[in-house]
Amino acid sequence: MSAVEPSIAGTAPVSLVLPVRLDATNADTVAQGLLARLREGGAGQQAEVDASALQSFDSSALATLLALHRQAAERGATLRLRAAPVRLVELAR
Repeated sequence: MSAVEPSIAGTAPVSLVLPVRLDATNADTVAQGLLARLREGGAGQQAEVDASALQSFDSSALATLLALHRQAAERGATLRLRAAPVRLVELAR
């Protein structure tokens, strides 16, 4: 049996979960928490944003996702958005 060396590609992605509500009233707090969580991952580590709970949002949600994307890019990581509400995708367009 040979040992398998861990690799960045083989590690679990950093999981980032969006709250039920993400708007101007809580965006700064949510963004700070998510950015801190993203920084906990190693350089180059993949990150996944779970938006399945997101029900109420405004353009602040998009600004938060863009900030996460910039931080991930600076760390050499990729950011994947999962279960985005249709309205959020439309807002991004």
